[in-house]
Amino acid sequence: MFDLKNCNSLRDDTKYHKDRRTMNSPLLDWIRGKLDRFGVALSALCLLHCVSGVVLVGLMGLGGGAFFAPQVHQIGLMAAIAIGAVGLGFGVARHGQREVLLIAGAGLGLMAMGLVVPHGVVEALVTLPGVGLLAFAHIRNLRHCA
Repeated sequence: MFDLKNCNSLRDDTKYHKDRRTMNSPLLDWIRGKLDRFGVALSALCLLHCVSGVVLVGLMGLGGGAFFAPQVHQIGLMAAIAIGAVGLGFGVARHGQREVLLIAGAGLGLMAMGLVVPHGVVEALVTLPGVGLLAFAHIRNLRHCA
């Protein structure tokens, strides 16, 4: 039978929680907060890129070659992975809420899937939910660390 009275004392004795307390550095908190905010801003730019790209290319035929170049998407995904790994990694090390990483992983997975599907509506239908999940993970990370 599990004793609820001793639950907190058992949890505090684990190596995981002792290591988590060392992540409460003001400098690390500042860096993590900046990375999370930058991650949300990058997600918003990606959303704007996808929506405005479909509108500009579809309605006016402007800049389709440069705007939808695969390199733009590959660089964006690499930046999202790097910012997410550092910012979310520091946050989860501090607050211990692993579902933030699961949400971010699902978002990054959908964004990566957007690289292999044909450009256009299908790509937007895969990428936009991924961007939304990644931004949501950064926002949750900010709130858990506050």
